[in-house]
Formats: sequence, C-alpha cells, structure tokens
Amino acid sequence: MTVIGPDAPSPASGAPVSPIAFRHRNYTLFWIARLCATFAIQIVSVAVGWQVYDLTRDPFDLGLVGLVQFLPAFALVLVTGPAADRFSRRLIMGICVAVEAAGALALVALTFAHEISVVSIFAVLFVFGVARAFFGAASTSIVPNLVPKEALANAITWTSSAWQFASIVGPVAGGLLYGLGGAVAYAVAAALLLLALALVAAIRVRQPRRAFEANWRTLVAGFDYVFREKVVLGAITLDLFAVLLGGAMALMPAVARDVLDVGPWGLGLLRAAPGVGAIAVAALLSVVPIRDHAGRIMFACVGLFGFATVVFGLSTTVWLSVAALAVMGGADMVSVTIRETLLQLWTPDEVRGRVNAVNMMFVGASNELGEFRAGVTATFIGVMPAIVVGGIGAMAVAAIWAWRFPQLRTARGLDRREP
Repeated sequence: MTVIGPDAPSPASGAPVSPIAFRHRNYTLFWIARLCATFAIQIVSVAVGWQVYDLTRDPFDLGLVGLVQFLPAFALVLVTGPAADRFSRRLIMGICVAVEAAGALALVALTFAHEISVVSIFAVLFVFGVARAFFGAASTSIVPNLVPKEALANAITWTSSAWQFASIVGPVAGGLLYGLGGAVAYAVAAALLLLALALVAAIRVRQPRRAFEANWRTLVAGFDYVFREKVVLGAITLDLFAVLLGGAMALMPAVARDVLDVGPWGLGLLRAAPGVGAIAVAALLSVVPIRDHAGRIMFACVGLFGFATVVFGLSTTVWLSVAALAVMGGADMVSVTIRETLLQLWTPDEVRGRVNAVNMMFVGASNELGEFRAGVTATFIGVMPAIVVGGIGAMAVAAIWAWRFPQLRTARGLDRREP
C-alpha cells in the first residue's frame, strides 16, 4: 500500500513520522522562503486594497487590483512553464522574489514621497503579477526535486499548510501594519521578501539539464500532456469546476452584513474559518496519513466540500456558518493534497513546469471566474440561493467526474501509477 500525506510507518518503529519532509534541508529552506514570500504578498495585497480605496473610493478599482495580478499568469502561460523546465527553478524563484522585493520598496518610496497614485500602484502590481506567474510555475515544480518520492505528499501537505497559514495571518498583519502607515506595511513586506531571497539562495538542488528547443510544440507541451493524460486532466478540471461552482468567498461580506448581521469582526471570522479547517486537517494528515483508496477519498471530499457549501448557504446562525466553512476548508485540504500529489507524480520532470503553469492558470481562472459567477448568480436569485446552487453544482461535479474519469476514481497508490 502507498501513502498520501506523510510517509508510511517505519518497520522499526511502527509509528508514522509527521514532518518527514523537513528532514530534508533544501525543503525546509524552501518552505520557510515560500511562507515568507506568501506572507509578504498577503500584506501587500491588503495594504494596496486599503490605499487604492483611500485614493479613489471606487469599489470597481478594488476588483482591478486582483485582475491586474491575475492577467500575467493567463497571458504568460506559454512562457512561464517552458522557463521552469528549461532553466534553474531555484534561479527563477530567486529572481522573482528579488523583483517582488524591489516592487515593495518602490511602493515604500512612492508612499514616503507622497507621489503614490492608482496608476503607479497598478503598474507595480502588474510587475508583481509577472513575477508571481514565473515564481508559481517554478516553485510548484521544484518540490519533487527537493524530497524523495515517498516524502512528496507530505511536502505538498506542508506547503499547502504554509499557504493557508499566511492567508489567515497575512491579511490581519497587513491591516494592522497599514494602520501604522502604508510605507510601514510595504517595508515589512520588503524585509520578508529579502529574507525569502536569502533562503532561496541557500537551497542546493540538482535539476537535470535537458536540451530544449523553443518551438510551438514545446510551448504547448503542457496543454498536450494534460489533455492526453486522463488522470491529470481529471484532477485539474475537477478543481476548476468544483471551485468555479462552489466558491462563496466573494459573497461573504453580503452574508456577514445582511444574513448573519455581524460586523467586520464576524466577516474576519468567516474568512478565517476555511483556513483554520485546512490547517487542522493538514495536522491530522501529518499524523494519520491516507494509505489507500486515494481517488475515492478525493471525490468524497469534493462532494463534502459541496455539501458544506450548501449548509453554509442555508445557515442563519454564525456558529453553523463558521463550522460549515471550516469543513469546507478541511475537505478542500484533503482533496488538494491528493490532487496535487497525483499531478506531480504522474507528470514527468521534463514537462512538469509547463503542466504546473497550465494548472495554475486553471486554478486562477476558477477563483476569479468563480467570484464572478457567484456575484452574477446572486444578482438574479439572491445571495444565499446562489451559494446553495453553487454547492449543489460542486457535488454534481464530483459525481460526474467520478463517472467520467474512472482511472482517477480508482487510483489507490501514489508512489507509482496504480489503477
């Protein structure tokens, strides 16, 4: 039997080893660097949102903040993946973090000089978006180069946990720091990015050198591989459509204000609940790994995600809403761990960067379009019905994908391609 999550118990001890990925120095450096970089980006995102709204008082500009950062990942999908496959992934990460640090320092300088404007902010955010597009493809693809195969699922679980932790604490820190001044928030973010840069520079990893001919065939190799490999295609599109239909984050302010009748503190509680659930489940996975029936568990968790979304859409009490959101986060953590492990192990290293770039584009599209879907649906049928319909849609996706992708459904082991 094979293991998803942490490594299998050692025959000598008979007990699971929780943080097996951190036994490897390079992964530890990578994990801390990515945590610092993600934390910094969260601080910048919150501070920029406040500053843009202070400057214009136009909610539409807040929507542009996310769009400006997402567009580079979409526009550069045929470039970021090949770069991660052709060049040193560690070097790409280092360059991207350095560019982000320079962007944060530019925001510090503009704020101090009182020359900050919406146009200058969007210009810096666009540069951030370009750096994040290259960083995402390289950093996701480098993980299998940092740990042995048996520790990969554990590494993916801990990497997801770092992102969840930064997503919970980062916005809070960004808001508090912005209260001290925009320049303070950006300066702290720059310091974290410089620390991440030093950690990335300390990583020592061997990435196989391969001949790479830049032509149309090699550029679209990621798309070609995804559509040929049904397990990979099923895993990526399952996430795309489940999040597209089941995403409810964009409607949380309306739920907090109009349904639950709570203030900003209540909204903060709702926003934090999925991350808390995800971190709790990640800790559980590090102690009680999933050893068999990976595909069935993944589909069950996607269905549970949809069911919890329906409960959230029907809830009129804070405690039930928070509990439903925590279940959503926990179920998503299990499915993400399995899905990402399948994606990494089923993808050859020579095309891993391009496949991960395609995956990131789909994930980004599902989040952005999911928020748009939720907003449009809520306009026509109301906020809570829109959430319920989305949850039912996510459950339907789990059922349909389990039927349409039997090889994914019957996947059991992840250390080799087992049906």
